[in-house]
Amino acid sequence: MASAQNRAGRSKPNILFLMDDQHRGDCLGVDGNRAVRTPVMDQLAAEGAYFRHAYSSTPSCTPARGGLLTGLSPWGHGQLGYGKVAEAYPFEKAKAMNAAGYHTYAIGKMHFAPQRNAHGYQGMLLDESGREQSIDFRSDYRSWFYTEAPNLDPDATGIGWNDYPAGEYKLPERLHPTRWIGDCAVRFLETYNRPEPFFLKVSFERPHSPYDPPARFMREFDDAPIPERVLGDWSDRYRERSSDRDDLWHGDLGAEQARHSRQGYYANIQFIDEQLGRILEALHKRGWYEETLIIFFSDHGDMLGDHHLWRKCYAYEPSARIPMILRWPGGLAAGERGQVRDEPVEIRDVLPTFLDAAGAEAPEHLDGRSLLDLARGRADDWRRHIDLEHSICYSPKNNWSALTDGRWKYIYHALDGEEQLFDLSSDPGEESSLAGESTHTKTLAEWRGKLVDLFEQQGRGEPFLRNGKLSPRPGGVQYSPNYPT
Repeated sequence: MASAQNRAGRSKPNILFLMDDQHRGDCLGVDGNRAVRTPVMDQLAAEGAYFRHAYSSTPSCTPARGGLLTGLSPWGHGQLGYGKVAEAYPFEKAKAMNAAGYHTYAIGKMHFAPQRNAHGYQGMLLDESGREQSIDFRSDYRSWFYTEAPNLDPDATGIGWNDYPAGEYKLPERLHPTRWIGDCAVRFLETYNRPEPFFLKVSFERPHSPYDPPARFMREFDDAPIPERVLGDWSDRYRERSSDRDDLWHGDLGAEQARHSRQGYYANIQFIDEQLGRILEALHKRGWYEETLIIFFSDHGDMLGDHHLWRKCYAYEPSARIPMILRWPGGLAAGERGQVRDEPVEIRDVLPTFLDAAGAEAPEHLDGRSLLDLARGRADDWRRHIDLEHSICYSPKNNWSALTDGRWKYIYHALDGEEQLFDLSSDPGEESSLAGESTHTKTLAEWRGKLVDLFEQQGRGEPFLRNGKLSPRPGGVQYSPNYPT
């Protein structure tokens, strides 16, 4: 079998772009979690680089994907909160990779609008969690499901997309969307015969709720040492249930419910890890493993009851920190294998990484940087911190801007100007804010000043700044002027 390089007539690696949805940064073995078993993810980290301070700047599905498409910060691509991904951007990932000589294909969840808007992908197989945003749309997974099981209900498990309960998948495992995505990716690799290198995106919907793994995975966690929920000295504000529905955003549901939700969530992660193993096995069988750049990450995390919060869209680590793993083929980066990197990285860095691997020049307007630079040991001029933000979601109470360098985190709550400051090195669970401590007045002022400086550099003005100071913006700002209209 000819190599991808020989087939293409150039020394460009294949690119295998793996992601899942709503995967917390602390839920994989390489991060030190001993309850969840992620041998495939961990092996990729051992053979490449693991970025333990990776973040999703606007930690909900669509703005994260806006950053992924463009290589830009939230202010740069325009989505400051949950809304529709723009129909087109001046510079987009798949189109850029097409121009760099790749055949581009996407499988799984895209969350684009309109849903069949391919954003430059030359082929696309969709799984959209049952979302049907127009009367003529049905996802490819749902169409396949109805041909395989015309008398069954794909939603038979009965758990909604943002619900906190967990339960075993009620249908045959082969019908589960996680398995379907894995199967499609394996078939793509088994049958790929084009002369150019491939750029393959494989995007799993889980571990995002519904927490509905097959029974064999759910039962593995019956007696597992799943970490308990974390409650801070500020968490009581979220103790009361926000609603009586299963898709509430805050509420004290008890330690046992938090554990059961985590059981389904962890089991979903293990199911995904198994599918990743099948995909990499297909890559090995074609002889392409050492010719392929592989990246794995998620779009954001999941609170899972920490601080009585559920779902995502928050500045806190369970919501904003994500897994990020990069494995490069030999010769693409001279750095050692098994690196654990401490620099703050973000989803905006993914597109520049792909361009770097392809030997294509990254436009100067991109906010992201190539992760391969870090793998090569070129960290001297890397960013010192990363910006995070999310406009109003669920309630005006959840409306904030933040900065973190992986050790310190500063949060500005835009409803009323409340500040939080966490020392993540000594308080990784963000249990005690230091914003009101006299011993940290200087540190608080330094981080507040850094956020002011960022806003000024971006030219934000009011309502973000008034007279050179941070200003409450209780009405929220959903889009920046850079959002394509």
